[in-house]
Amino acid sequence: MKRVGFGILGLLVVLAIAGYALRERITLRLMNRVVARNMATSLLDELPDGLHVALCGAGSPLPDPKRSGPCTAVVAGDRIFIVDAGSGSSRVLSRMRLPQGRIEGVLLTHFHSDHIDGLGELFMQRWANGGGTSPAPVHGPTGVGEVVEGFNLAYRQDDAYRVAHHGAETLPPGGAGAVARPFSVPQPGQGRVVLDDGGLKITAFVVDHAPVSPAVGYRFDYQGRSVLVSGDTNKNANLQRFAAGVDLLVHEALSPRLVGVLTEGATRANRPRLEKITRDIVDYHTSPVEAAEIARDAKVGHLLYTHIVPPLLLPPMEGLFLEGVEETWGGPVTLGQDGTLVLLPAGSDAVEVQELL
Repeated sequence: MKRVGFGILGLLVVLAIAGYALRERITLRLMNRVVARNMATSLLDELPDGLHVALCGAGSPLPDPKRSGPCTAVVAGDRIFIVDAGSGSSRVLSRMRLPQGRIEGVLLTHFHSDHIDGLGELFMQRWANGGGTSPAPVHGPTGVGEVVEGFNLAYRQDDAYRVAHHGAETLPPGGAGAVARPFSVPQPGQGRVVLDDGGLKITAFVVDHAPVSPAVGYRFDYQGRSVLVSGDTNKNANLQRFAAGVDLLVHEALSPRLVGVLTEGATRANRPRLEKITRDIVDYHTSPVEAAEIARDAKVGHLLYTHIVPPLLLPPMEGLFLEGVEETWGGPVTLGQDGTLVLLPAGSDAVEVQELL
């Protein structure tokens, strides 16, 4: 028995040595397989027909290792729309295997920097991956033209370099950048239909993010399923009106209690500017409990928190962030992070949550 044991041990040692010696060759072979699979397929190939939401950024301007800048991907059938594009959102889309070349349109809720600072990379990746001949449509309230014009100007030289390097057949010059599709902000109680074709209807409605104006949210309806994306806002009746009965409410949330800890820290550190900013941000966002109140009163199917403020750097902070939510509503809740995917299959009432990253 001892000889057998030593023999097995010796074999394992030999295999370990061989594996270590061949590690680069093995790694390259595995890399070839993974790269080929990822290039041949995408997340779209695995999704049932329906209306689905993937968080390509669940954070805020404050750095959070689990949450990039605000970005929500909405998939209706095989069509992809992006709501806001904060820093890092394009890279999260890549990690989720959502093909950026298939993005049909971008919808902006407002023009705070953290909601638009990833647009340049998103436009470039859409062009490079899809090779389209027309720029990305960017829908947004009045003022969106100025934002789009600025990014087009900033990337104009880069676009020219890429055409010169790869050729116009690979990167058609007409597909670079974006084109603005502005709309006037509707009055409270009224919606502005941004798109209505192929069974998909996207409706914009006004929210309250004062002093930021204009500011809107979006409701998506497709194949009997519905999603509302709040954008940045405080709790308000108009949003609740448009959220009535939706299958999924994607709502921003800021914890006043946890932000208060930041304010106290800034005070002790003698940083008056930071103290002022952390005090100010509380009054134009929605608390987790207030978002739960909206979910309860609007009778939504599922509540997904995004634009999480402040960063939740330790697991116990998640419990503190959600304090009082269950007592307020008690319905299904998901605390979003980059890669959170919510599936709403057509012809069903099912809501399935997955974590892709």
